Amino acid sequence: MLSSIRKSLVLFWLFALTMALVACEKAGAPAQKFLAVDITGGPWGKNFHLTDHHGQPHSIDDFKGKAVVLFFGYTNCPDVCPTTMVKLASVMEKLGKDAERVQVLMVTLDPARDTPDILKKYVPAFYPTFVGLSGNEQQVDSTAKEFKVMRALQKANGNGFYTVDHSGGTYAYDPQGRLRLFISDEHSPDVIAQDLKTLLNT
Repeated sequence: MLSSIRKSLVLFWLFALTMALVACEKAGAPAQKFLAVDITGGPWGKNFHLTDHHGQPHSIDDFKGKAVVLFFGYTNCPDVCPTTMVKLASVMEKLGKDAERVQVLMVTLDPARDTPDILKKYVPAFYPTFVGLSGNEQQVDSTAKEFKVMRALQKANGNGFYTVDHSGGTYAYDPQGRLRLFISDEHSPDVIAQDLKTLLNT
């Protein structure tokens, strides 16, 4: 299963890079220079319809006026998810006053365990303005597919505990609600903060 996820992620990267090159060729030169992968105009990530950890429904349209950082994970994740959340909290610190114009959202890939109460305790613990999003199994699965996120629930052990294998990476929207960037796990807080400042000036 992990091998399949890695192959799918490699294909996604190749497709994203191809899209970026095509966009540059069409425009003659990019309007903005990003350090992350520019996926402007890509045929995915058009929208989402999920519920936040306060029970309020949301789509990307609700956050217009802000740059939105969208991350997929789950609260029982042992490594990548908390590491990414800590990194994004560091990004907010580096943004200073501009952090007021950035909204970080974590979409759970484990809606069965990540109830609103769990998300309410977990997500803002990394940074006060961070918001957790969830839905029923069908909504979460559909959203993951819309964003090309690989997701596989593993078999539970004797105590009922299970992990969720998933691809990494984070998405960023500009203040107009347009999906613009794919940020890999390798990008540093400095790089992400710089790209978000560029997005805020679009």
